[in-house]
Amino acid sequence: MKLSKMLGWSLLWLAPAVVALESDSEQPIYIDSNNAVYDEKTQVSTYTGGVVATQGTIRIDADQLVVYLKDGAITKLIATGKPSRFKQLPAVGKDEMHGEGLVNEFYPEKNLLIFMKNASVWQGDAKQSSEYIEYDTKNSLLKAGEQSTDGKRVHSVIQPKTKKAP
Repeated sequence: MKLSKMLGWSLLWLAPAVVALESDSEQPIYIDSNNAVYDEKTQVSTYTGGVVATQGTIRIDADQLVVYLKDGAITKLIATGKPSRFKQLPAVGKDEMHGEGLVNEFYPEKNLLIFMKNASVWQGDAKQSSEYIEYDTKNSLLKAGEQSTDGKRVHSVIQPKTKKAP
């Protein structure tokens, strides 16, 4: 099987399992950090130092989290760290979805999560690594890599399922 076809199948297999619990977006967001600054004029909050943000089953660990607001609604979150980490329980009975990168962005209105720079996303035994990974939470679509990566590759690992003894 060609690598591109195998990657396509692995992305199709991984993506439906990464759907967020619907109740997560209805939960309040809690952010703990060493420092916090809110600029009312620009509607930007910046949290630094051991940042831990949670919303339902979602957890973000970062060195810095910048939250962009518009009329009180979050339009974008940018988490940075060495690396910044994300995890979420996609559905009851499923393995947690994990992601990390030096820069992670989330656009709630677009249902788009982006992991960048030394990025990895994994769930159970399936793992994708690249410099750039996008996940469309609404359409359950995972894209890894960029067309203009100049030789940078997407690395996928799919573990075989263990066979049950007869």
